[in-house]
Amino acid sequence: MSDNPLHDADAYLEDDLDDADIVEWYEGRPVTVSTTVATGSIVAAFAIGVLTAVGALALLGYMDDN
Repeated sequence: MSDNPLHDADAYLEDDLDDADIVEWYEGRPVTVSTTVATGSIVAAFAIGVLTAVGALALLGYMDDN
């Protein structure tokens, strides 16, 4: 028998599974965000989108001039 029981093949006999304890997995709580944080993140995402669009249009205008 090895020193590490996890590497011992006899430890995984199907007969041992009948005596196994039942493990219950619980679903975690849903993530809650305040209205202020949710509104701020939506406004920030919109602002980043507008800045990206304006930057892309400016770059296209600059490339058209050259």
